[in-house]
Amino acid sequence: MLAAFTPKPCLACNKPVKGRADKKFCDDYCRNAFNNQLKTDSNKLVTNINNALKKNRRILEDLLPATEEMAKANKEKLQAKGFNFKYITHTYANKKGNVYFFCYEYGYLPLDNDWYLIVKRKE
Repeated sequence: MLAAFTPKPCLACNKPVKGRADKKFCDDYCRNAFNNQLKTDSNKLVTNINNALKKNRRILEDLLPATEEMAKANKEKLQAKGFNFKYITHTYANKKGNVYFFCYEYGYLPLDNDWYLIVKRKE
């Protein structure tokens, strides 16, 4: 006599899964929805950091006129625009020992009295 088979629930919608014994989802829609949700949750931190870096880059780009190689801005102005000093892509130390902080190709050098020199790295 055969034992009664109870189908497993779909991992996405909890409907009974019909088919092979190792099947986890009732259809492709549920499989895709489940896997997309997993990916979204695990990448949330990375997405938030990338968004902060892009915003910082955009702010530096806006403060540096296209015709200029350098510009100055104070900390108050940067923060008013939403600049977050916590997020940078890399640093660069020149021969004098000055350390520039970069958000992609735009960077800043801390100066005295909460002023910053804004630069764009040359290719």
